[in-house]
Amino acid sequence: MDRYGLLCRNIYENNKITQREMASALGLSLGTCNRLIREGQELHLFSYDSENASYSLMKKGVELLQAYRMDSAVILAAGFGSRFVPLTFETPKGLLEVFGERMIERQIRQLQEAGIMDITIVVGYLKEKFDYLIDKYGVKLLYNPEYHNKNTLATVYHARDCFKGKNTYLLSSDNWIRNNVYHTYECGAWYSSVYMEGNTSEWCLDFNKKGQLTGARIGGHDSWVMYGPVYLSKEFSEDFFPVLEAYYKTPGTEQMYWEQVLLDLLNGTVQEQLPEVREYNVPEIYINRQPADQIYEFENLEELRVFDEKYLHRSDSQAMELISSVLNVPESEITGLRCLKAGMTNKSFLFQVKGNSYICRIPGPGTELLINRRQEKASYDAVKDLGITEHVIYMNADTGYKISEYYEGARNCDARNPEDIRQCMALIRKLHHSGVHVEHTFDIRERIGFYESLCKGYESRLFEDYSDVRRHMNLLMDRLDKMGRTKVLSHIDSVCDNFLFLPSGELRLIDWEYAGMCDPLIDVSMCAIYSYYNDAEAENLLSVYLGRQANSEERFVYYSYIALGGFLWCLWAVYKSSIGEEFGEYTLTMYRYAKNYYKKIITSPEFLTIGL
Repeated sequence: MDRYGLLCRNIYENNKITQREMASALGLSLGTCNRLIREGQELHLFSYDSENASYSLMKKGVELLQAYRMDSAVILAAGFGSRFVPLTFETPKGLLEVFGERMIERQIRQLQEAGIMDITIVVGYLKEKFDYLIDKYGVKLLYNPEYHNKNTLATVYHARDCFKGKNTYLLSSDNWIRNNVYHTYECGAWYSSVYMEGNTSEWCLDFNKKGQLTGARIGGHDSWVMYGPVYLSKEFSEDFFPVLEAYYKTPGTEQMYWEQVLLDLLNGTVQEQLPEVREYNVPEIYINRQPADQIYEFENLEELRVFDEKYLHRSDSQAMELISSVLNVPESEITGLRCLKAGMTNKSFLFQVKGNSYICRIPGPGTELLINRRQEKASYDAVKDLGITEHVIYMNADTGYKISEYYEGARNCDARNPEDIRQCMALIRKLHHSGVHVEHTFDIRERIGFYESLCKGYESRLFEDYSDVRRHMNLLMDRLDKMGRTKVLSHIDSVCDNFLFLPSGELRLIDWEYAGMCDPLIDVSMCAIYSYYNDAEAENLLSVYLGRQANSEERFVYYSYIALGGFLWCLWAVYKSSIGEEFGEYTLTMYRYAKNYYKKIITSPEFLTIGL
């Protein structure tokens, strides 16, 4: 850290600064500061006018500062912000308001007040929400395509070119900074820090008398911790980014924060993480100590409520307003908020009111294409008296919003536990034998055609034999149609995760989004493929459901729906892949079920005449 540069910067910003104020700004004793001021005058960096009690930068001081001029800033805004649900289901965390001003806008304004106009915002989740900032402030947006499955190490990696050869601030969009900490000139890389008394799980810093960081650790006691903005000088970035790039390219680092690279450099543990990295420099970086009430990183909505009381009464969240209305409580009594799911189909969060726990489900964007919410509600209403579903407090057939009871201590079905499976199949039989009827059907032919239309030919480009497999599925559906089997209300989505064993021993079947009238054996087939059962396990499941050995017709129908179910969900996954959401081996596994079980049917003599 160039102390002469800091002297010149402080004079540039306030030529009437006193020596005592200078000492406080530099974090030095008054005696040390006085010595540096004398030395700076002797070096002709600045002069002092005793009559006006003011300093003036001289030519050498101006030249010295030029190397420290700030070039740019990068603001990380790609993440979801799961601890701020449900607000972040609708608005990225950095766009939340604090005292009527959006957090990211406050930082942009503070940066521009310091003369920093080259500002890049790295976006991902709800990236479109940030577009207006381009017109309002002249910022640039940089998209991180890995925001949904990697941490900030990947985010900074994608922004690496914004740092090389530049003096750049690295900021988080969700920080709130009371007084402007940014400057036109910075004289050495730093990480801002606040002091935390007692035990902390934050990243704690070690530093020498000059303030240079010498080490760091996660968790500590009575420590200065990493907190808020960071400044990366061009010299720091030259040493730092080659190591960060090596980390990014190493498997197993996907969930790392970018600061982990800094910790390993400071602690001398890079080679423990990446043995192949033999040569690297440890860049200099200093602590930038901040007062306790200067920088805020809100961990959750509860902390924000304490800071800005507006959020106690009105969060401007549609979900919070709904809960308040349905349960007849003010928003301040909605506590314990926690994200449960943030997928493309649904978004769900847990909350508490008056000691009771609930789940609120919010349909994801585009869900209306995939799920008919009126039919879903009709299915819930139809089976209400059977006592086999979760307790639904509220459901809107137009919006798809649902509030239901949350069962503390409940667990999902274990697909490899025979007793669990026996009870789940007994519940499915109860549903099928109940005589409950709804007006809508689950038409697998229509659903296959629909998902195929969403894929827009992508599926046939993925699979070399797609046209043959599609023709085989048509043959199976034609044979099933000719059989004219009785339809009953079926759940369709009978994945083991949708069976809940309550602490009381009761069993519940949740998530009836696809339910409709269909052949009852489809539920058994779907359970088999969702559980990734092999042939023997699938055969056993059918026997458990029936309570006896299956006859040829039952086995034919069961096999057919395993094949068709595999084909259907393969198309579903292909569609998701086409819009950027991957499911690993799921697509291949489902496609293989379609092909293998079609082959089992056509090669078995017992099925030759069934359905013809």
